[in-house]
Amino acid sequence: MSSHSTSTNTGVKTSITIRAAEPEDYHAVQAIYAQPGAYFGTLQMPYPSAQLWRDRLSQPRPGAHMLVACANNNPVGNIGLNPELNPRRRHSGHIGMGVHDDYVSRGIGQLLLDAVIEIADQWMNLSRLELTVYEDNDRAVRLYERNGFVREGLLQQYAFRAGKYVNALSMARLH
Repeated sequence: MSSHSTSTNTGVKTSITIRAAEPEDYHAVQAIYAQPGAYFGTLQMPYPSAQLWRDRLSQPRPGAHMLVACANNNPVGNIGLNPELNPRRRHSGHIGMGVHDDYVSRGIGQLLLDAVIEIADQWMNLSRLELTVYEDNDRAVRLYERNGFVREGLLQQYAFRAGKYVNALSMARLH
């Protein structure tokens, strides 16, 4: 578990702790993805069920790691690292992240990304991290590029969002 401070919009310092997600965090993680910005910027659907997140947190994929960023012990962001299971791709992992709308632009995405990169590089010996991000999610694209991810391809009409098809970028970071 690591702890960091971040400022709120009013300048008040908030302590942010990064830790492993626990099954009992499912309501807080559900609340993250119930936010319009979170489901607009990810492949999550509006109105996520508690059962969906209960299942995901209590029955993770083999080798997967899910971390949460907590403000006052309440998860306000999460990131998942899913290593590839195919023997020929075991050097790779896929990441996905979300931050509660009330905590966007406070450095939480960077803290989560730092933690998962450390796990991938220092503990899992993954030489390739992959992600998919909507092409119009400028803030996320800039975050990933600052952390060594490069654009590898454009995925046209990748997903249906808010009544229309949108493009996504395939990005990766090599270690």
